[in-house]
Amino acid sequence: MSGGGLLVAGTTSDAGKSVVTAGICRWLVRQGVKVAPFKGQNMSLNSFVTREGAEIGRAQAMQAQAARVEPSALMNPVLLKPGSDRSSQVVLMGRPVGELSARGFFGRSGPEAKPLSGAVSPGKALHGGRQAALLDTVVGCLEELRGSYDAVICEGAGSPAEINLRRTDIVNMGIARAARLPVLVVGDIDRGGVFASFFGTTALLAPEDQELLAGYLVNKFRGDVSLLEPGLDMLKDLTGRATYGVLPFQHGLGIDEEDGLRVSLRGSVRESPTTAPVGEDVLRVAVCAVPLMSNFTDVDALAAEPGVVVRFVDRAEELVDADLVVVPGTRGTVKALQWLRERGLADALARRAAEGRPVLGICGGFQVLGERIEDDVESRAGTVDGLGLLPVRVRFAREKTLARPVGEALGEHVEGYEIHHGVAEVDGGEAFLDGCRVGSVWGTHWHGSLEADGFRRAFLREVAAAAGRRFVPAPDTSFGALREEQLDRLGDLIEEHADTDALWRLIESGAPSGLPFIPPGAPA
Repeated sequence: MSGGGLLVAGTTSDAGKSVVTAGICRWLVRQGVKVAPFKGQNMSLNSFVTREGAEIGRAQAMQAQAARVEPSALMNPVLLKPGSDRSSQVVLMGRPVGELSARGFFGRSGPEAKPLSGAVSPGKALHGGRQAALLDTVVGCLEELRGSYDAVICEGAGSPAEINLRRTDIVNMGIARAARLPVLVVGDIDRGGVFASFFGTTALLAPEDQELLAGYLVNKFRGDVSLLEPGLDMLKDLTGRATYGVLPFQHGLGIDEEDGLRVSLRGSVRESPTTAPVGEDVLRVAVCAVPLMSNFTDVDALAAEPGVVVRFVDRAEELVDADLVVVPGTRGTVKALQWLRERGLADALARRAAEGRPVLGICGGFQVLGERIEDDVESRAGTVDGLGLLPVRVRFAREKTLARPVGEALGEHVEGYEIHHGVAEVDGGEAFLDGCRVGSVWGTHWHGSLEADGFRRAFLREVAAAAGRRFVPAPDTSFGALREEQLDRLGDLIEEHADTDALWRLIESGAPSGLPFIPPGAPA
């Protein structure tokens, strides 16, 4: 017998679907429910590698942690990794299967998939309807999870009322209808217009889809809930659907972000209050906001340290007062290299290296610090000179490296994960994880290494010494414990501010019967 299920949709991107999904998972597992997260199709440059070597969205990996289960490819069977505004790499069941234009993926005429060796055959996986052809795979993964868990909490994408995409939808109402899932729509009231968004979302769905839309959840409310209640009552009169909770606005609740093409330059990584440094100085970290930045969540572990200030930058003058500059991962290594040169950041990085001031390159950032890049796969630019700060030559292979390495650096145990086409040949310097170090310039392909508490503290001591700062890492910061606290706060939000009895009835029994149709419905 299949377990229960729920689809968390949203009025817009960033309405709070990922956070609500994680919060429901944490609430359920604390009630003794065996629960798993699911997102049929994700578009993200922030990804993760499961223990079996499959690539999935980081949000789903974090939701799995919220559910206290091991993440797997079943939880995110289709992952799209943008390479530009118009094309993405398609990752199916954790393996890249081709590069498609948006027009081609959504079933219109356009370029065929460009196959990648060592992957699932794109001719078989993406033939014909492309996205629509993946519905069976997505439904199959969901049903496999429902056969193993008491409940599966699914996350939608964007809005379920994107009427131009409904015909090929496999992540919102397409999966809800195929699996008979009740749907809860989340709206961000902090942006305004939430009542119109709830009503309009409902009224633009076909009758068969409206039958599954059970109700609404208000997110990021500031103020006295009693002032909102008349509007919620009117919304129920208009739609026949209840609001299942009003979640208050709280700072610092975001889990690993996933929108790969829309990363803002933030003054800090987290909104949580700044903790005073242990030593006499703070440590300033500047992260180069390169195009198609991927897995920029690597620096969250630095921002968690008391006295470490992290900011994203895109101008050379912003590197002047930085004690450490991080060049993060990117889906476009050659494009990032060109961007660094155009903005004067490449010269600023070279000056830092010459002065012995710390620079860390991670994955694509590591590659741009090398001497040469041979890329006939990602950018097809051929041979390109790197910044020459590390004795490394990189050749792009068609088969992607997906791994969960374990090792030691700076005398500390380190675990990480690798996601890259570039193969690095290191010819000098000191060994550093899978990369190298020359003076105060470090480079590695390992994502997530800074989450290792002992290694992170040792690395920051090296940075502080090279930067001449009297900074002392806190002796007791546990990034894993902080992440668990954050997930517990999400569970608390659901438990304290949502109608959990009604939520459980939805998960267990499906959408209420007799929900009214709200005209006009979806266009023909």
